[in-house]
Amino acid sequence: MANRRIALVTGATSGLGFETAAQLAAQGFDRVIATGRTKEKAAAAAARLSARTGQDVFDRLVVDLDDLDSVEAAVAEISSNSGRVDVAVLNAGIAPTKELRRNEAGYELTVTSSLIGHHLLTLRMLESGLFANDARIVIAGSEAARGDVPTFTPLDLHGFASEHFDGDLEAAISAQMRMTPPARYKPSDAYATAKVFVAWWAAELATRLPEGMAVNAVSPGSTPDTNAIDNAPFYMRKFMIPLFKLIPGMSHSVADGAARYLEVAGYDASVSGKFFASAPTKMTGPLIEVELDHLADSAAQAALWNVTSRIADGVAADPAH
Repeated sequence: MANRRIALVTGATSGLGFETAAQLAAQGFDRVIATGRTKEKAAAAAARLSARTGQDVFDRLVVDLDDLDSVEAAVAEISSNSGRVDVAVLNAGIAPTKELRRNEAGYELTVTSSLIGHHLLTLRMLESGLFANDARIVIAGSEAARGDVPTFTPLDLHGFASEHFDGDLEAAISAQMRMTPPARYKPSDAYATAKVFVAWWAAELATRLPEGMAVNAVSPGSTPDTNAIDNAPFYMRKFMIPLFKLIPGMSHSVADGAARYLEVAGYDASVSGKFFASAPTKMTGPLIEVELDHLADSAAQAALWNVTSRIADGVAADPAH
């Protein structure tokens, strides 16, 4: 059917991804592909979504974004089904843990789950013609990327590169992604930096998409009632998150967070490569286009793209090593 609308949501087994999938069905999408890290989780999510919405439009898809082989397999499965994706919500990700964790390839898990797996998924889908001509891609950002959220400080990439890598931005990004010296792991800062990387990635991808398509990074806002914080450091789980829930305006519902993704997915194709979040110092409220010098950094955007592409393609030659 020419008019069938298809959506894809990563990390759809709970929280924001689950709610986003449900809202897409409510908007009338004919098929919503809900991804999970395992066959069992993906199947359970699809069943729960059908039960909640009363609609039989949910397809399950297994993809572990920390495993690039899993991403390749997922793209092959999408290719085997008819239809092209109109809206892709790249929501999956994890909160930073107290102790540094890396995937099997040696990259810090916050950035692999937020960015690297999504990069490979998106590019392979583009290469395979799996997006509609007017597709909208939304990737999960964070208020922390603005640099004004207490205890969340993004990396000063240019300063880090100048001090340790003779100004080589790609080498600095690689060290940060691997979290190898001189990079230092602080959970909240690693998360904020990963989300800056996400904003840079969206800005760079926008320059490479076919005309008619659009990509934007979107912060869902402060949504503490999700499973994403289960592995977060103790102070975040026991102090910051409960405090956010008590202070008016410091958090909102999961439904409100998911609605932000869909709002931006409905924007015109002329709006692309942007980062949308709450107003400065805010954690909820109306979405605005965030315009800050450290986000509008074309050199950093290009460097980030190059490093991410090498990692996703499995190239061992890395400028930091």
